[in-house]
Amino acid sequence: MRNESSTPEAVPAVPLAFPQPTSPVTARHADGTLIDRYGRHVTYLRLSVTDRCDFRCGYCMAEEMSFLPRAQVLTLEECLRVARAFVDLGVSKVRVTGGEPLVRHDVVWLLERLARLPGLRELVITTNGSQLERFAAALCTAGVRRINVSLDTLRADRFREITRVGDLAKVLRGLAAAQAAGFERLKLNTVMMRGRNDDELLGLVEFAVERGMDIAFIEEMPLGEIGHGRQTSYFSSEEALARLQTRFRLLPSTETTGGPARYWRIPDTATRVGFISPHSHNFCDSCNRVRVTARGELYPCLGNNDASQLLPLLRAHPTDDTALRTAIVRSMGIKAKGHDFGNQMDAPQVIRFMSMTGG
Repeated sequence: MRNESSTPEAVPAVPLAFPQPTSPVTARHADGTLIDRYGRHVTYLRLSVTDRCDFRCGYCMAEEMSFLPRAQVLTLEECLRVARAFVDLGVSKVRVTGGEPLVRHDVVWLLERLARLPGLRELVITTNGSQLERFAAALCTAGVRRINVSLDTLRADRFREITRVGDLAKVLRGLAAAQAAGFERLKLNTVMMRGRNDDELLGLVEFAVERGMDIAFIEEMPLGEIGHGRQTSYFSSEEALARLQTRFRLLPSTETTGGPARYWRIPDTATRVGFISPHSHNFCDSCNRVRVTARGELYPCLGNNDASQLLPLLRAHPTDDTALRTAIVRSMGIKAKGHDFGNQMDAPQVIRFMSMTGG
């Protein structure tokens, strides 16, 4: 067991022809699986290990953030217990997120142990890339198969404006280090914002093609109160696709990485172009994901406020995960049929920031 520097305390309890990925549907809850009341099979856990980040991207957090005290954050041992319980219940993919997961002390210790969980087929991580130059080789050795790197612009001045504090050159060095480390796949994630980076969509795809990476374009989600109006900055997947097709030949694909992105192939390249479209092309009918925040809140749906509190159970039963597993199974009953972001752009019903939920 690791010894953390402080002891955790108890806590109170017009449709675009996007290719459609297939997902397993089961009519009943089978042993060792997680099935919600709409028949969707949950096989994918997004596990946040910290709410902290070394960037301050406007769509993710406020410029001045109040972060959780250490005692209210899952220890790495508790993160491992949560992931083990989910994998025992049939989850086959775990994505480690934050905040920025690589600012969490000893996170590689956790990744090494997650990779060895019997039944886990895929361990992946989402990062802003700021720490990749330092950690890329260690992540690959630990057993991480794929990395998603947030990259909204290739202009250094604009990068600093969007992230408020970030250094583009450092992220680009991190991408190079990740490629040298030999990961199975690298993917860029770009949040589309009209008037802020939509003029770079073509250049970002060219950048991905030149390096044999995938890229996914994401419609901005209305989570948390932010400083800019989302109604005016919203840029749809449909508009992005039309713009990309002015330069690239894009072929629809039924490929899936187990998440919400719908992919297109660029012939004669290794690059897949994905679109994550929570507004324009709702993907809730095939949702296979749940999120656990750094404070142990289990959110079955990103776009809803219903959650199960896992941290009190972990602290109350430090050597027995029966109550934890029961809570996870019961949480399938509160997984919403879907989200509706249509009327929430500048007045979000979900007031927590993306950094608090887990990216």
